[in-house]
Amino acid sequence: MIIILKPDIDPSGVEIQNILGYLRQFPDIKTQISGVRGTSRVVTEIYLIGPTHDIPSEVIEKMPGVERVVRVSSKYRQIGRHGGQLGELGFVYQGLEFNQDAFHIFLGLCAVDTPEHVEIIFRHLKQHNIQTARMGAYKPRTSPYDFQGHGKACLPWLFELAGKYDIKIIAMEVLRPEHIDEIHEALQETGNPTGVMLQIGTRNAQNFELLKAVGSQSTYPILYKRGMGLTLEESLNACEYIASEGNRNIVFCLRGVKSMLGLPHRNLIDFGHVPVVKRLTRLPVCVDPTHSVGLKDRAPDGIYDIFHAAAQGVISGANMLLVEFHPRPEQALCDGPQALTMNELDHFLADMQLVRKCYLERKALGERELFRQLGKGGLNKS
Repeated sequence: MIIILKPDIDPSGVEIQNILGYLRQFPDIKTQISGVRGTSRVVTEIYLIGPTHDIPSEVIEKMPGVERVVRVSSKYRQIGRHGGQLGELGFVYQGLEFNQDAFHIFLGLCAVDTPEHVEIIFRHLKQHNIQTARMGAYKPRTSPYDFQGHGKACLPWLFELAGKYDIKIIAMEVLRPEHIDEIHEALQETGNPTGVMLQIGTRNAQNFELLKAVGSQSTYPILYKRGMGLTLEESLNACEYIASEGNRNIVFCLRGVKSMLGLPHRNLIDFGHVPVVKRLTRLPVCVDPTHSVGLKDRAPDGIYDIFHAAAQGVISGANMLLVEFHPRPEQALCDGPQALTMNELDHFLADMQLVRKCYLERKALGERELFRQLGKGGLNKS
């Protein structure tokens, strides 16, 4: 059960104390108070954990300060929509909104190599008024002998370059809790010229200690990538791990699943799950077409498979794209063959704008049809 308080209620005020006092008569119930900062308001929620079937929701709903009571209908207590009873909230970071209506493109290097290459990318992003990028400092590799990123050594100059070109957020993978501290220290030392979205990569999708570590801090939002061999439910439960520690500023990323059925692509593309994740949870959804496809082949229409895969995600309502670009892929220390070049940036951005426009028109059409059917009593409004 979730008790949602009215927006003007003080989390330490008398209204909450009265509610907690009432709940003490149910000794098997544990309570957890959480503040959710959405894109338009701050909401305080009280989570009731335990056998709540004997707690009369109608009594609590009449108590001062209570907006409504939600009976939890799924395993995702904190990130779920619970049968449509809860709408998405989203979050604001570095002045940018992330919710199920927003759209952002994060372009850049899977693994940072040289300041020159980073500056070329940032310069192109600034020319296109893009303030978000992907830049990996810590890179897990299948072989222990492959390049595994520059680590904390590259963070100061990377962050300074981001500030120089007005990059507000960098998506960066972390492999262990210590990396969060290294990022925080480097940002402070450079005067906080940019922000960081902590990425949980597919190889750490069920590293529960790391999930709890990123969830227990509130400074940085989290980009969670679905485990390459995990079911959707397993991956959503991993996000619940993060949220249960207190941080619900999470973006869920689909990046394909490991299956020989996806050949010749690296992974079987799972972007049809975009609307599923948005229906089940309150989280914005990202897609990563580069790692899903894993190669640069063109279809007979002259369009790269990566473009087509990205379009599948955007036309399904994805709120964020994570795409690999490199100024000189032949010199890349990681994943060069799949990286798009800066010469292909204009085409890619124009293509995604076209697809995004189409999605918004489809969305408007769907909303009109839903309204028409509801007006005729043709759908179950619950």
